[in-house]
Amino acid sequence: MSPGLIKRLFTVPGDDPELALAQHAAFTKQLPLLYFILATNSLAVAVSFHGVAPDWLTIGVTAPLCAACFWRLGWWTVERKRKPDVETALAHLRASGALAAGLTIAFTAWALALYSYGDPYARGLVVFFLASTMIGCIFCLMHVRSAVLSVAVLANAPFLAYFLVDPQIAVRSIAVDFALVSAALVYVTGVYYRDFANLIESRRATQRLSDENLRLANHDSLTGLANRRCFFESLSGVFAAAARRDARFAVGVIDLDGFKGVNDTYGHIVGDRLLAETSRRLEAACKGEARLFRLGGDEFAIIVEDCANAKLSALGKTIEDAVRQPFTRGEIDVMIGCTIGFAAYPDNGDAPMRLYEKADYALYFAKKQRRGQTLLFGDELETRIQTDGQIELALQNADLEQEMTMAFQPIVDARTGEASAFEALARWTSPVLGVVSPAYFIPVAERIGLVRTMTRILLRKSLAAAKDWPAHVRLAFNLSVHDIAVGEGVLHIVNIIQQSGVDPRRIEFEITETAVTHDFEQAAETVRALKALGARVALDDFGTGYSSLAHMRRLDLDKIKIDRSFVTDIDRNRVNFLIVKSLQKLCDDMELGCVCEGVETQAEMRTLLDIGCTVQQGYLYSRPISQEEALAFIGADPEARRAAG
Repeated sequence: MSPGLIKRLFTVPGDDPELALAQHAAFTKQLPLLYFILATNSLAVAVSFHGVAPDWLTIGVTAPLCAACFWRLGWWTVERKRKPDVETALAHLRASGALAAGLTIAFTAWALALYSYGDPYARGLVVFFLASTMIGCIFCLMHVRSAVLSVAVLANAPFLAYFLVDPQIAVRSIAVDFALVSAALVYVTGVYYRDFANLIESRRATQRLSDENLRLANHDSLTGLANRRCFFESLSGVFAAAARRDARFAVGVIDLDGFKGVNDTYGHIVGDRLLAETSRRLEAACKGEARLFRLGGDEFAIIVEDCANAKLSALGKTIEDAVRQPFTRGEIDVMIGCTIGFAAYPDNGDAPMRLYEKADYALYFAKKQRRGQTLLFGDELETRIQTDGQIELALQNADLEQEMTMAFQPIVDARTGEASAFEALARWTSPVLGVVSPAYFIPVAERIGLVRTMTRILLRKSLAAAKDWPAHVRLAFNLSVHDIAVGEGVLHIVNIIQQSGVDPRRIEFEITETAVTHDFEQAAETVRALKALGARVALDDFGTGYSSLAHMRRLDLDKIKIDRSFVTDIDRNRVNFLIVKSLQKLCDDMELGCVCEGVETQAEMRTLLDIGCTVQQGYLYSRPISQEEALAFIGADPEARRAAG
């Protein structure tokens, strides 16, 4: 046996802290029993030899040995209630192993010294004392292999040396039997120690697996950020702490603008890389300011503690700027943005979920009204929520067939002033709320799943009106994301058109980029179905999104409508002028129709004509009008209408 192996067997290893702590925990439960066995057995032997052996041997030696045992018994009884660190546990294990070796030598020497006194019965008691005590000690020390081996060797060596030379064959037989039993016990305890160590390793592996499962359960695998589950747990914890300290904190919800278009255009691999890079930018922007989470898809959340409104606005601007930077991967160069909604405690909510819902509503409102910006929930949105609640209740109880009507805004050839089409616009007069703006009731109808029913009613009414128009005047009808993102929706639309008696070639369906990016593949399928019917398709609000050019390339479009934000003040705003001029040239090159929305002044109209934008729409020509007024508009002389206007 090599010296290295011997050293390893007879020392307490310090390279496994968890095993050392487990040994110490088991040790503290069994060592008091070990000292109790030593003390009681030695007292029994001492009493039996009192008067036979010298007092210094029966009393003088026994007393300090038993006192040491009882002291250690008490010490370990107290120690078992404590939880030591690894270094302390190792020190205790090594000290106890050394003490066990010392006590083994002392008690063995003491017992063998008594053996020469007394009759055969008393000598038999000494043999029994040595055997039973050693067996008890081995079992009590079985969690520490080095201590077991020390006791076995230090007790057996003198025992065998002393009794193998005894003239009585029975005593020699006992010595041999004792050695064999000791060897068997050492083997058993060795197996037990190995199983104990394996159990600790198994528990450690189980804990590692549990920790990994917990990490996976609380972290997003793509970005490495804490996930939705972790967000809500953290939100509850931060809320409870803020309520105790009367502190302020805020919840922010971040939604990426334009990500779905990139994902649909370039595929999920590029999309995943974009999400990973965006998460790194968000982490850098939030570092030291907020805790970042990924809720799923292209939506993230942050928790900002001890924050003022100014801090939230500044953080929002930092995040916006970080996300807006171009992403370049090889030949792919894309740019996205983000919209952020904030809600603060205690201003905006008295419960964690209430805060999150208001932050989410602020995001929803910002996506509709202030896309690409940061919005803090305030009194305006609180009023809007209450208004939406009233509208939702009224819509759910409304007779939409009776209460919904249509208005029509002409789309005009600016060179002649004649209407080439009318855009159908929904109007609702509630018997409870009165006239409700489409800006209010359409988002609510989308949210509660009523918009598809509304679309069918409005399309039938619009087609009934268009039936009375001249054949060259088309109907422009808006479809929502819910109309084009479900295959069943387009079937209903086709059926309504076929029953109307209106030539499908007179119908232009307008879809927004938001509707397209919600589910591009389904949107493309809807466009193909409408085109197969003979209808035309236009992309509305062009230029307000992040990937419109990609949509123009991949969708079979007939027309784009340039958003009014680019048309306003085009006669004075050089940037708007250049943007619209470029878009008109692009449409000419791609053989697409082009409509400019929001024309309100003669100067805007003339500037648009100068750059080739002949088809226009806006208050300069007409506000939305009724069905009867639309017929009158068609029949009126353009010059007379201009003069009257």
